[in-house]
Order: sequence, then structure tokens, then C-alpha cells
Amino acid sequence: MFEFVVFSAAICGGAVASIAGFGIGSVLTPAIASALGAKLAVAAVSIPHAIGTAFRLWRFRREVDWSVVRSFGVTSAAGGLAGAVLNTWATNRALEIVFGSLLVLAGVSQATGSARRWRLRGSLAWAGGALSGFFGGLVGNQGGIRTAAMLGFEVNARQFVATTTAVAMLIDIVRVPVYLAAAWAELARVRPLLALATVGVIIGTLSGERLLALVPERRFRTIVGLLLVVLGISFLAG
Repeated sequence: MFEFVVFSAAICGGAVASIAGFGIGSVLTPAIASALGAKLAVAAVSIPHAIGTAFRLWRFRREVDWSVVRSFGVTSAAGGLAGAVLNTWATNRALEIVFGSLLVLAGVSQATGSARRWRLRGSLAWAGGALSGFFGGLVGNQGGIRTAAMLGFEVNARQFVATTTAVAMLIDIVRVPVYLAAAWAELARVRPLLALATVGVIIGTLSGERLLALVPERRFRTIVGLLLVVLGISFLAG
């Protein structure tokens, strides 16, 4: 039953990630944490997350806005590394509450349209990347806060997913070695589970890409906003 839950969560996470640019860690981490504990789950999920992100990046590679990656993405990766290092020590519940509240606020603002007035440009893009990467790495769930920050850029739906995925890949490149170094022995014991999760993520990625093609452009940011609200509430419920 546990393996079935993990496989189903991986498919769901992969599908959501192909629509909103985040979802693998958000959905899969709680499923794995139910048996392995929260700390090990964060490290474990980083592996199927990295593989799934690389696969999604390949699928969306032609729509990546590399100017955003070079500013927001680079500082986000640096912040993610710093946060991941601190995550290996401890995760503060108060920080998770603040994190969840920010996601709810960002999601509601986007869903209602009030956030469409602000955009990340110049130095704000660099700062937004660093802060979103740091807090995401610290809490162990970077996708939601990264997506919330990415909504500040003027891109269409496929460009949004593609560029968010490229940024996520940068972050995975710098954070996965940290998690592996901290929990190599424990991760080696759950290799079959990680392989199952990886297959599920790939299946979900392909399914989500088809669903994204059905989402009207005018509704895309509203849908992403609602998904951020759901993620934020899950953090608050803790």
C-alpha cells in the first residue's frame, strides 16, 4: 500500500509540475515522509525530483527564457544551496508557517488578479531569486515559492513552465549533492522506492504536458495561484 501511495503521488506531482512548474516535492515529500520521516524524505525526493526536472526541461527546452534563468535562476540556485545546507541541521515550524502564509498570500493575489501589477525586473529579479531559493531550500520545498516569484515575469504558459523548470534544474544541481552527502547510507537502503517514484514522475510529466495544452492562456495564472493557495494551506496545516 505504501508503494502504491508513493507511485500515485509521484504521478500526481509530475503532472502538476508540467502545468504549474512545481509539484513533485510538494506532493511526493509528504507521501514518503509518512514512512521515512520528514528529514530523510526531503533528501530522498530530491533524486526523483532532479530526474523528473531534467526530463521536463528536455520536453520544454525550446520555450526557456534564458534571460530570466541568468538573473533569477543563478541567484535562486545560490540561495537554494545555502538553504539546503541549513536544512540538514533543522527545520523550524515557525518558518514553515511563515512560508505557508506567503504562499497563500501570493496565490490569492494571483488568483484575484491583484498581483498582475508588480513585475520582477533588474535587481529585483536577482533578489527575488536569492530569497526564494534560500527559503525554499531551508524548508525543503522550493517549488512553490519559486513559482510564486516567477509569476512576476511576463511570459506565456509554456515559457513559464519551461523557465521555472530550467531554474529548478540549476537548484537541483547544487542541492542534490548536499542531500546525498548528508544521507547517503539511508538513501541507498530505499533505492527501489526511489526508482518507483522516478518512474511515476516521468509518467506524470507526460500526462501533465498534455493537460497544459488544454489550459486557456487567460486562465493559466489563476490556476497556478489556486495551486499555490493549496500548497500554502498544506504548510499551515502542518
